[in-house]
Amino acid sequence: VAYKYGGDTDTVGMQSALLGALLIFLLRLSDMTLDTLRLMFTMRGHKWLAALVGFMQAAIVVVAIAKVVRNVTNVWNIIAYAGGFACGILVGMTLEERMALGFSHLQIISKTKGDAIAEALRGAGHAVTVLSGTGKDGVVSIGTCMVRRSDAKTVRALAEEVDPSAFLTGEEFRPLARGYFRV
Repeated sequence: VAYKYGGDTDTVGMQSALLGALLIFLLRLSDMTLDTLRLMFTMRGHKWLAALVGFMQAAIVVVAIAKVVRNVTNVWNIIAYAGGFACGILVGMTLEERMALGFSHLQIISKTKGDAIAEALRGAGHAVTVLSGTGKDGVVSIGTCMVRRSDAKTVRALAEEVDPSAFLTGEEFRPLARGYFRV
């Protein structure tokens, strides 16, 4: 390979540098995607799955860092490393949302249609407990519903169909014992 200087671009060298940077980007993208999933598995108590993902992640990190350190003066490697990191977080979070593992505790607060919301949810196979409460403007119904995260959007849609002004909140939880979950 002949290198030319004096304003001419070394196309072979540039292609090699860009391909190396692309590989670093893809490695870092994979690493951070796995990192996000590993954290999700860890938080949900899937120890062995988290350990397996962590093993794969560590192997990828070693290869990616070695490629960057081998040619740290190549700005494309550094940009690729940082870009892969950022994009990997986005991809990991998107995958986590789509996988929707775990459970959600939903609270549905309605001024006038709490019983109707509960009946609609029960009709769809969800267990709902309705409590009475006092809000800023008076008496309200508070429906609590424990569902798989993958069902949370459906429950929300059903509740809002019955009462578009209902106030909904949700949080993740880990079941300890017993209870009813729609299969």
